[in-house]
Amino acid sequence: MPELTSFMGEKSLIRKLDRLPLGDVRYFETLGSTNDEALAWAAEGAVDLSLVIADEQTAGRGRGDRKWFTPKGTALAFSLILRPTTSEPIPRTPGLAALSITDALQGLGLDPRIKWPNDVLLNGKKVAGILIENIWTGAEVDSLVVGMGINVFEPSIASSHPLMFPATSVESELGREPSREDLLYAILTALLARRPGIDALEFMTAWENLLAFRGEQVRITRDHETLAQGELLGLDADGGLRLRNEKNQILSMPFGEVSLRPGA
Repeated sequence: MPELTSFMGEKSLIRKLDRLPLGDVRYFETLGSTNDEALAWAAEGAVDLSLVIADEQTAGRGRGDRKWFTPKGTALAFSLILRPTTSEPIPRTPGLAALSITDALQGLGLDPRIKWPNDVLLNGKKVAGILIENIWTGAEVDSLVVGMGINVFEPSIASSHPLMFPATSVESELGREPSREDLLYAILTALLARRPGIDALEFMTAWENLLAFRGEQVRITRDHETLAQGELLGLDADGGLRLRNEKNQILSMPFGEVSLRPGA
């Protein structure tokens, strides 16, 4: 069990991140929500690739305003501000975030899978979640806030909180203590490497190849109501899910406030 302390220290952490071509960095020992801080900062004009990171979140949230458990010294909780160019397909941003996490976990020798639309799994259990929120200028997206939460050490798992899906931590699956600083650095490095190719076919292939439950029967639900079910085939060009139903029809499920559940 690692000693549950903060990062190496704000100055040393930022020195490490200075090796990467990021924008500005805001570090907090304790913060309500990194996404809320990043949304406000983006509205004030934060530059592309500006980063908000907190050692502890007291009001972290996932999709549908679900709470995200982030106790001090146990997890990664950060939000990256992106100002997309006209060549960047915005609907693929969840894949960019998910692949950045899976690349970093694969670098540790782990075998992650992406549970559409916004989770990363290890051995069928949730280890990371993604929350992407937009700031609009008229009909155009001005900026994106890409929030990521990763369970690093075992105490990050919300054992006393109701979970929508079984959870795990990097430490639990790795069998040893990982470094939060190194994992953060690896995720951001992967995102910077993947981003220029976000519009390429190879990007979608990489995302599709890591889909959890591919080739299996799944259900797509909203508020406990089943919207569609069938065999998970893969992704469409915008990152929507493709299913084959019992009538052999191919269905496409776009991103939205929906959930994927394995099984018919």
